Amino acid sequence: MSTETELTISRLIKAPPAVVWNAWSVPENLAKWWIPAPIECRVDTLDLHPGGGFVTKMREDGGEWQAHVDGCFLEAVPERKLVFTTVLTEGWQPVEPWLALTAILTFEPQDGGTLYAARVLHKSAEDSAKHDEMGFYEGWGTAIGQLARLVER
Repeated sequence: MSTETELTISRLIKAPPAVVWNAWSVPENLAKWWIPAPIECRVDTLDLHPGGGFVTKMREDGGEWQAHVDGCFLEAVPERKLVFTTVLTEGWQPVEPWLALTAILTFEPQDGGTLYAARVLHKSAEDSAKHDEMGFYEGWGTAIGQLARLVER
């Protein structure tokens, strides 16, 4: 895999994989951290199995809900790994998203906590650079920080 088409970020979270998984696998929990605050998140579909839909919406300042993620899970191994893509929607339906990506999320037990890692693959170096310029590290980093604050309580 080319590093030119991949962005990665990780963090050691002081909570066991089961707790981090719960923050991902329960819609009400995911909505609390998935998008950097103060933007609000609404989880419309979170069907954690291959072919299952993954749909989230976002809004700012009480405005209209806007599209955020409309994708499909490719793999879901409880407390270990989640893989989703935006090039398919629920039931393997092909789409052409505004940003094509596949995210590989891992939950690795480490030092009494969880090494949470996201490896995000893009179809081209240009798309990867576009995602980076849009604030990948700041946005995903902020969301992971919110996840940590939620589960480390």
